[in-house]
Parts: sequence; C-alpha cells; structure tokens
Amino acid sequence: MSVPAPEVISLGCRLNIAESETIAALVAGRDTVVVNSCAVTNAAVKATRAAIRKARRARPGAELVVTGCAAQIDPAGFAAMAEVDRVIGNAEKLLPAAWASAAPVVVGDIMQVRETAPHLAASFSAHARAFVEVQNGCDHRCTFCAIPFGRGPSRSVPAGAVVERIAGLVAAGHGEVVLTGVDLTSYGHDLPGSPTLGLLVERILRHVPALRRLRLSSLDSIEIDERLAEIVTGEARVMPHVHLSFQAGNDLILKRMKRRHSRAQAVAMVAALKVRRPEIAIGADLIAGFPTEDEAMFADTLALIGDADIVHAHIFPYSPRAGTPAARMPQVAPAAIRDRAERLRAAAARRRAAWLAGLVGSTQDVLVERPGERGHAGNFADVALAQTAAPGAIVTTRITGATDTHLIGRTI
Repeated sequence: MSVPAPEVISLGCRLNIAESETIAALVAGRDTVVVNSCAVTNAAVKATRAAIRKARRARPGAELVVTGCAAQIDPAGFAAMAEVDRVIGNAEKLLPAAWASAAPVVVGDIMQVRETAPHLAASFSAHARAFVEVQNGCDHRCTFCAIPFGRGPSRSVPAGAVVERIAGLVAAGHGEVVLTGVDLTSYGHDLPGSPTLGLLVERILRHVPALRRLRLSSLDSIEIDERLAEIVTGEARVMPHVHLSFQAGNDLILKRMKRRHSRAQAVAMVAALKVRRPEIAIGADLIAGFPTEDEAMFADTLALIGDADIVHAHIFPYSPRAGTPAARMPQVAPAAIRDRAERLRAAAARRRAAWLAGLVGSTQDVLVERPGERGHAGNFADVALAQTAAPGAIVTTRITGATDTHLIGRTI
C-alpha cells in the first residue's frame, strides 16, 4: 500500500513559502501534514488553528506537525490541541534531526540563534517564481509586533551561498526570483565587512546574468540607502515594484509603534523613487486602529494611500499580541478598528482600480503562473491572459482591458 504524499500548508509571509519547500523535502515519503504557521496577528493565529482542524479532518491518519511563528511563540498551546501530534520550532524546522526525532515538542530558544541554517530550497515546482531566503529574524522591537519572538535575532546568508542557489534555480528554469527575509533591508550587518542589501543585489545581477527578473520582498523605507535606491530604480532586471513597511501615516502613532521613520520621510522616499522610475508600483503595510489612534490620526494614514501612491495595500486591523508593549496601551474600540480597516481597504481599492485602468494600452512582460491563464507583470499587477501560456514563461503582453482588481491582456 502506497504512503499518501506529504502536505505542507503555508500561512503568512513569503519567507514561510520559501521555507515550506525545504520542509516538503524533509518529510518526503511520510504520511505527514505540516502546518507552517503565522503569528503576525491574532487573526493569523486563529487561521492557523482552523487550518490544523481542517487538515486533521482531511487526513485523519496522518502525522500532523505544527511549526512556524505561532508554534514557536506558543508551543504548549499547540501541543495541547487534540489534532496535533508534534510541534517543531522555527530554528529546528529546517534541520533533518528535528524531523527524525520522536519528541512531541522540539522547540529551542530562538533568541539564542546566531547562525543561518543551510536551508535554501533547491526547487520550487509549485511556484512560477522562486523564493530565496537571504535574511531571517529582526533586531527591532516595534511595539505591536511579536514576530521577533518567533524568528529571533537578525542573521544573514552569505552572498556566495545566495548567488550559488539563485544560479541553480535559474538553471532549473525559473525566470523570476524573490529575495525574502523578516527584515530584508537589515541584510548583512552580521556578516564580515557588513555588506548591504544593495551590494548583495549587485552581486546577484553580476554573477547570474541569465536571471531575467529579481524581485524584493518587504523593505523598511528608512533603510533604503542610495545604492539600493539606484538599483531598484535603474536596473531593468529588478522589478518596478517595492513593498514598504509603513504601518501608519501619523507621526505620533509611528513614534508609539517605535517605527524609525516619519510620515514626511515615507512620502519623500516614494517621491524620490518615482522621479527616477515613474512606473514603479508601491505596496505598503498599514495598520488600522493602533492603540491611542483617534480620527485625526487615522485620517493621516488614510491620506497616505494617495500621498504615497499605494496601489498594493495590505491592511491589518490592529489586534493586541500578548507580551507586546502596544497590548498595554489604551485600546481603540473594536467597532472603530473594523470601520477604519474597511475605510482603508475601500480607499486602497479605489487607488488600485485607477492605477490598473491607467495601464490599459501598455505592454507588460507577464510571468505566467499555473494553470497558464494568469500571471503577474513586473509591477506585480495581476493579469488575466486571453490565451493560455506555459507556466513559468515570461510573455510580452498587450493590456487590452482592466477590472477593479486585475488587468486583461493578450500575448504578442
């Protein structure tokens, strides 16, 4: 009797997606379901628990293992779930020894981790683009965020290992690579010579000339130095799309969040990028209803969508995470949080729809994704193709129409 194929369920960030590829290889040949969890909000933890229950119903006989940030932060809570067989921590989940162990809980002190494990995935068969982890952990302590306690201190993968891995992915047929990390723009401070993210990107482009598209995941705008800005705006192989960790548009709220930029700095960074590369598309994370936020403060964040031309917005209703300083601050009423989140989403949707409409008539290079009828342009606009193309191919496409959420195009 054949063993059912293992399944890895990824929740949350692109870093989890990258790491899930390695986990899938580690559990090959086992009747195992792995839930790679997220802890960025209370809703993410709730979604993790729901995914665990759903997975158990679907695979009643499988070993069910929970890992990821939620498991790292609350291993006892997940181990107590009747559906769960084992809990493995974030530092251990990419190590073969953890998966060979029979211990029900394998979770170490993530704050003591100082090295990067050799876990960059070699294959991304389920994805048109490959995600490559170059950094993990975070040394900052934003008052709302529990992720440092799930990921540990900031640590970087040496450039040589990154270049070697990307070269292998390109040789395997991947046309686009995404660099991922928890705090990507802090890359390199722990390596000899303290190389920067900009220097890493330069090295990748120089040593992997066959790489057609390089995309960067979330960036901290205050850490974008001149070298990185020049590459993002001047190098055609770096996609015209940046996702910026803004979180709010009011200076007092930013200070209470312990963010390191001001509203003016955020707007100025976007303006500087657009002067040098007008077509660049801006994404951003925004939190609605942070503690002490009043309507005037919220209005500043709402206006930031227009002032920073945010067309890829990720809106998060604030939820208090246990143990974080923000959880001890005066809280906004839940109804007001929900209302503000909806207003942010509506403003972001209007901005996105207008941006998409303005792209009709343009020509875009689209990375085709499975099943071959959809893909993403370099600016990360979602494109529905009038005819199918091979997944993984990059096709030149004339944009013939737009809806409020995506473009419609025909390959040339």
